[in-house]
Amino acid sequence: MSPAMSGRSKKVSVPDNLYTVILAVALCAVVGTAVYVAFQCLTQYDTIFKIQ
Repeated sequence: MSPAMSGRSKKVSVPDNLYTVILAVALCAVVGTAVYVAFQCLTQYDTIFKIQ
């Protein structure tokens, strides 16, 4: 085989917007989970943070 006809595939170019969307989905998941936990603490214990 000659070097010009190598068996390696070319790198796939991924648009930057895809990474932005993945980051936004992950951020929304983390924020949504924090809001859900705070809401559940508020409804079950009548406070979010309690220091005794």
